[in-house]
Amino acid sequence: MDPSLKVTQSEWQGALVENQSKAAQLFGRTEAEQKHLGYFHTLGEICQQPWTWLRTCERMIGLRDSLLESIRGVKSLVFTGSGSSEYAGDCVRLPLQNELPVCVESVSGGTLLMRGASALPKDRPGLLVSLARSGNSPESTGAVRILLDSEPAYRHLVVTCNEAGSLAKTWQDRKDVFVVALPPETNDASLVMTSSFTNLMLAARFLGLLERPEAYRKLCTTQSRICRDLISARFDVLSRVAASEFRRAVFLGSGTGYSASREAALKMMEMTAGRIATVSESYLGLRHGPMSFIHEDTLIVSQLSSDPLTRAYELDLLAELDRKKLGLCKVIVGEHVPESARRAGDEIVNCPGLAELGDDDGAAAFVVVAQLLAFFRCLEDGLRPDSPSEGGVINRVVESFPLHTVS
Repeated sequence: MDPSLKVTQSEWQGALVENQSKAAQLFGRTEAEQKHLGYFHTLGEICQQPWTWLRTCERMIGLRDSLLESIRGVKSLVFTGSGSSEYAGDCVRLPLQNELPVCVESVSGGTLLMRGASALPKDRPGLLVSLARSGNSPESTGAVRILLDSEPAYRHLVVTCNEAGSLAKTWQDRKDVFVVALPPETNDASLVMTSSFTNLMLAARFLGLLERPEAYRKLCTTQSRICRDLISARFDVLSRVAASEFRRAVFLGSGTGYSASREAALKMMEMTAGRIATVSESYLGLRHGPMSFIHEDTLIVSQLSSDPLTRAYELDLLAELDRKKLGLCKVIVGEHVPESARRAGDEIVNCPGLAELGDDDGAAAFVVVAQLLAFFRCLEDGLRPDSPSEGGVINRVVESFPLHTVS
């Protein structure tokens, strides 16, 4: 293992507080003060991610034999979830499509509730992988129940952060349902999903590397190092960006980066209680209408590909935005980002190691940047990151609603 990863979380946090003034301010308060100000859980859950990923990695590798049995012989694999849980599956769909000899799709839990088996690939037998933080939302259990009754040719794999949730407990005695409970610290207490999102994503990623567990372990440790270093170096910078005068935010990515941009946009919207309007889009898709969203008060947050061809298209788009003087400023996340992409007021978040990971596995760094920007903006707007929804418009677990059937 990389010797730098032997640094404990508490040692790392001590160094963070020494080197980043915003971290000193936030962590310097007592636990009671942090809870009173409403950021205790969210701050800890964002910053714990590099260490939780290593624990999730070992848990998944320990379950390798059972996971191989779950996936053996299937002809289609479908990820499902709702909100952030859906986006987690979407973030790993492309690499798994390239690694597995089967059709890999992502279908929201809501779509399965309304469309049932008609929303699934026709190839059977199949594996439905349900991703969930709590496993208590109506879609989580509703979709599985419908398909257990109507699609006996589909097996079920549940990956959840809550071993006591309904999704984990309801079908634990069925042979066609296998439940993976991630380490308990991944079950975020905050309203918004942060470490739960990235751990679900990383756990699901193992399904494409079951025959290469050491490659999976290397992927996890590399991601852990990149994001630990990212937080250590850019904590204050991202705090300053979040304090700037933007009222809108656009999140851009290509391929898997586009899937990550959906989660990034959701984080900013949730943590600011909708005060910051957000859009997620692909670089090439931005020209087809969504560019009109970008005004002088718009923050542009982009993940820059390491692939030369993809990057060329992305840099063309960023140059066009600069030429048209669109947006307040840009935050560009990547490795070896050319200075030509920067204009006055922009920030480059350099992440050594992203090129080694490749575009399919670089989403975590982009999401962590988005989490921090949303967290800091939430504080800047006088909201409470642990429960930013004023008036309880949204909740940690989606409130119950009727599940309809056709008579």
